Amino acid sequence: MPNSHELKPGQTVSLSTIQADGKAYHPDRKKAEKEFKSLRREFRDLQARFYAEDKKKLLIVFQAMDAGGKDGTIRAVMQGINPQGVNITSFKAPSKIELAHDFLWRIHMAVPRRGMIGIFNRSHYEDVLIVRVDNLVPESVWHPRYQRINDFEQLLTSTGTTILKFYLHISKEEQRERFQERVDIRAKNWKFSFEDLEKRKQWDDYMSAYEEMLQRTTTEDAPWYVIPSNHNWYRNLAVERVIVNTLRQLDPQYPPPEGDVTGIMVE
Repeated sequence: MPNSHELKPGQTVSLSTIQADGKAYHPDRKKAEKEFKSLRREFRDLQARFYAEDKKKLLIVFQAMDAGGKDGTIRAVMQGINPQGVNITSFKAPSKIELAHDFLWRIHMAVPRRGMIGIFNRSHYEDVLIVRVDNLVPESVWHPRYQRINDFEQLLTSTGTTILKFYLHISKEEQRERFQERVDIRAKNWKFSFEDLEKRKQWDDYMSAYEEMLQRTTTEDAPWYVIPSNHNWYRNLAVERVIVNTLRQLDPQYPPPEGDVTGIMVE
């Protein structure tokens, strides 16, 4: 079934023309939440089979502007999933050791093995985003990375990894409201950073960087999904739909027992 949020290779991306409001796609929050809960139950069953089968690999990448909802999405979507079958990696500023290697070195070490679902909270795409906007390296360094990333993801898919990439799309006004909540609500104060305000001043530069990233790294095997994320209830549903539909197509199965268990009685 076609997904309205999936980008196509070669598609021009203008984030200012893509609706970030979930109500534009689903007018009934109660029905959306009911569907989400049903899909999450199905996801739990599919993930149990995926882990037991131990044949395939699934990598889920989340990118977003600050306050875009990466943490909240991961918590909501993965609730109740067997933690033995999931690895979550949050990529922060690279260490000295990581900087001494190529930019994909630390990424490759975190990709999932057979039977596992790997989740990236930020990812290798920071190397064509923050490094570009903050001029950490010259364009002659970061621009070739689009092709390096495509080649890397092609390697993963050709060796049995299914890749899902989600850009959680919020409006500038929604980001302002979420930042303000971090100031006004004491329980959220710990999330607030003055650096967020500096990054907010670079909104337009980040939009340009994200648009080029989405255009250049959407491929047949690893397309991007631009998820409207102003409303958490729709964001969670849209992401869960893609994950569950992908696992349905992979159709994992419980493996057969090692031998004939007919008549065995355990004392």
